[in-house]
Formats: sequence, C-alpha cells, structure tokens
Amino acid sequence: MGCDALFKGTSVDGVYDADPKLTPGATRYDSLGFDRVLSDNLKVMDASAVALCRDNAIPIVVFNIRERGNLGKVLAGAGSATVVTSQGEA
Repeated sequence: MGCDALFKGTSVDGVYDADPKLTPGATRYDSLGFDRVLSDNLKVMDASAVALCRDNAIPIVVFNIRERGNLGKVLAGAGSATVVTSQGEA
C-alpha cells in the first residue's frame, strides 16, 4: 500500500475493551498489539484488514473523527487515539 500508517476515524476516541457507549466502565487502550486485537476480537475493523496491516507492519491509529480538528491533532502527535502496532501495549 506504500503508507506509513492507516488512520481510522470512528465515533469514539480509540479502542476499548467493550463498547463505551453501552458499558460506562469500558477501558480505553493507548496502544495495543495486532495479535491482541485479533485474539480479543476488539472490533477495531474487519479481522482481515487488521491482519493485512499486521503482515505489512502498518500501524493503525484509531481516533474520534467527529471531534472538530481532531485529525489534525492526531497527525501532530496530540489528541486522543489508540495506536495498534506489532509492539503492542506500552
């Protein structure tokens, strides 16, 4: 694909262990490994797409696209997002 990362805009500010809209105590991850996303079925995106990113070492950055200006913040290294990489949780 020739990209450095895949940015996935969603209606929440990252990846959680449960749907934060339905589970008030859901835990948000700052970083996560591809294998954990797949084994825990974390619904980041389609499992095939996650595996494709893993196999090509393309990080996935999950952020809230509905927050005005958030894409710019995340691209600048600020803002709230979860980064999915081969290194996993930090």
